[in-house]
Amino acid sequence: MDANPGDGPVIEFRDVSYALPSGLQVLSGLNLEVRRGETLVLLGRSGSGKTTTLKLGNRLLSPSRGEVRVNGAAIQDADVIRLRRGIGYVIQEVGLFPHFTVEKNVALVPRLEGWPADRIQARVQELLQLVGLEAAMGSRYPHQLSGGQRQRVGVARALAADPAILLMDEPFGALDPLTRDELQREFLWLQQHLGKTVVFVTHDLREALRLGSRIALMEAGRLVTVVSPQEFMRSSDPLAAAYVKAFAGTEAADRGAS
Repeated sequence: MDANPGDGPVIEFRDVSYALPSGLQVLSGLNLEVRRGETLVLLGRSGSGKTTTLKLGNRLLSPSRGEVRVNGAAIQDADVIRLRRGIGYVIQEVGLFPHFTVEKNVALVPRLEGWPADRIQARVQELLQLVGLEAAMGSRYPHQLSGGQRQRVGVARALAADPAILLMDEPFGALDPLTRDELQREFLWLQQHLGKTVVFVTHDLREALRLGSRIALMEAGRLVTVVSPQEFMRSSDPLAAAYVKAFAGTEAADRGAS
């Protein structure tokens, strides 16, 4: 599904609910819009519905009720293969194919799209450079890379066919603090230069404040509030205030330890 220029939302969740086959309600009455070119952060504790929301955005899951729209079209009516090839997807575990080299992993979607070999090769080299990896890395296998390098390859693969939308599920969560900080800085640089529409899942308020254009706070399968990072820090909502209080305590502890 190709991007369509205009001022309308890129992704819309219209009264969306999702229940497991057991009947357990995971998501209830979600109404949310993702604006073109923004990084919308889904923030919340484990079980709040963040990853479920993300997976509904590219039909890895289908809503029990309501409708998800991408570029104005209901995705239930879209060809699911075409839809997913037009949306980059990055997860914490990276999901690289272990028997593929870095180059083959990054080239996967362009190859499926039938790009000519010379265009694929040029795109792979461009992306490796873009995410801060040397060209020689292309011949390595995932097990030969560090966690940070694998995550960079995952981002490069998601960007390979130049999708307008990126869905990112705690992509830096498993990394050590220094590598995480470095990749966050690189993400900000990439977003500034590429202008993708990003939905980014995290449970870390520090990360949300740093990366998000807006923060959508979720709890127990419901949307609590959607505000800018600055507004979040001033929010009178009890749950948002609890996050800010915990964040302030962590910041004070970090200063005391330094």
